[in-house]
Amino acid sequence: MSDINEIIHELTKFRNDRDWEQFHDSKNLAIALSIESAELNELFLWKNKEESENIDKDKIKEELADIFAYAFLMAEKHDFNVKEIVLNKIKKNGEKYPVNKAKGSSKKYNEL
Repeated sequence: MSDINEIIHELTKFRNDRDWEQFHDSKNLAIALSIESAELNELFLWKNKEESENIDKDKIKEELADIFAYAFLMAEKHDFNVKEIVLNKIKKNGEKYPVNKAKGSSKKYNEL
């Protein structure tokens, strides 16, 4: 079992043991994912660059874990292969952002 599949297995076991699948429709998972992302952003709110580099790493890990959990549950709900969709997106982004045009630039692909 791959690491990703093991994580998804543990998440769905945790969810199913509590009978929470009934609440995990696509809308609610997307909203939960957005809220957890906002909680990560909140850690950095009103911080200067130096303060941002000194955020409690355990708090960052907690929020990232929540984000990953909801993202993996969304993938599981739609029977998506996480490795496949991420690698496909990297390939697609590579086509939109070729190294010779994008290296060192923060411009969007349509501005390169």
